[in-house]
Amino acid sequence: MVGCGSKRDEWEVRSSLEELSRLADTARAEVVATFVQFRDKVDPAWFIGRGKAEEIAREAEEQTVDLVVFDRELTPAQLHNLERLIPCKVIDRTQLILDIFAMRARTKEGRLQVELAQLQYLLPRLSGRGRELSRLGGGIGTRGPGETQLETDRRHIRRRIRDIRRELEQVKKHRALHQSRRRKNEILQVALVGYTNAGKSTLLNRLTASDVLAEDRLFATLDPTSRALPLPSGETVLLTDTVGFIRHLPHQLVAAFHSTLEQVKEADLLLHVVDMSHPEAQEQIEVVESVLEELGASHLPVLLVFNKADRVAEAPLLAPGRDTIAISAFSDRDLEHLVRAIDARLYETAVIGRAEIPAEKGDWLALLHSRAQVQETEMDGSCLSITFRMPKRRFDRLPPDLLSQIQILSM
Repeated sequence: MVGCGSKRDEWEVRSSLEELSRLADTARAEVVATFVQFRDKVDPAWFIGRGKAEEIAREAEEQTVDLVVFDRELTPAQLHNLERLIPCKVIDRTQLILDIFAMRARTKEGRLQVELAQLQYLLPRLSGRGRELSRLGGGIGTRGPGETQLETDRRHIRRRIRDIRRELEQVKKHRALHQSRRRKNEILQVALVGYTNAGKSTLLNRLTASDVLAEDRLFATLDPTSRALPLPSGETVLLTDTVGFIRHLPHQLVAAFHSTLEQVKEADLLLHVVDMSHPEAQEQIEVVESVLEELGASHLPVLLVFNKADRVAEAPLLAPGRDTIAISAFSDRDLEHLVRAIDARLYETAVIGRAEIPAEKGDWLALLHSRAQVQETEMDGSCLSITFRMPKRRFDRLPPDLLSQIQILSM
């Protein structure tokens, strides 16, 4: 593994390399050596200096390594030069992450999105490659379409990119149809977001009695999963686990997975799960918030869920002035507190109103019972007087003729 950065940012450089080591472990690779070079600017031709590159080449030959991974995205020129010098395969952080995603993708949409990201990464790197034009043979950096697409020309790759985008557009329309049905039925949606390996999948499993894959590895799960979660108020919400974020997340992946991550924007509440035992928890929070802003979801209400409290002897200061809760996903009591907090947060901006429902308007009565918490019901002549509590988003979507019969008590 090879890292490069300013001496002033030594801690960040070494921390990023440590994360790269965990990514390599996820890709089933064994790290045998790590190189760091401190310089204010990367070399435009070599990324690191020519002398350091030659040192790495000698070490790679002596240890007969199969792969050298650089902790930043390499330009086509840098990759070409390094491949000519180093006697083994050379990849960068982006390619390693793409490889992990290719390994983890299970759904048709996930596989298409990974293939799109790989082809977009590959296209500018086709010409002028070093020893090899083909990557047949397997191994890290070769999973998915990269195995055969390097043998094709740019026109074929561009055609495949267009085909994938058309397929993804159809998937997007299909998802939009499901989304419109959920909106029509006013199903409240809660999305789990957070840094990779923060415990989102474990939390989904524990809250909904599911069996989504959860491992102590980065990007253990990739495809989004939704499950029903009953709340103490009687409401049932849709809880969705999304792909984890990471620093220096390849822009090709953000673009390719944009349609999947768009469902985050449809959520009524985001549960931002944070590994409170991680020494860089604050930095990870900032990475997630940056990606949410890029997705256009930074305006949504957020509950910061500091997970893995069982690993911390003394709880740190938890983001003062923000909605937070500290839990362990393996504590039933903590999960009960979390579910109540979700319930309270969803109804924080609720409307309390009283509706006068004429006897012949049974559909209005059914609508209020299905979408609101009915607090009191009493007969008033030929009308039924109902006092209810309802999330504001649902209230705003009630039929205008029903709204005219409602007196708002508080909001």
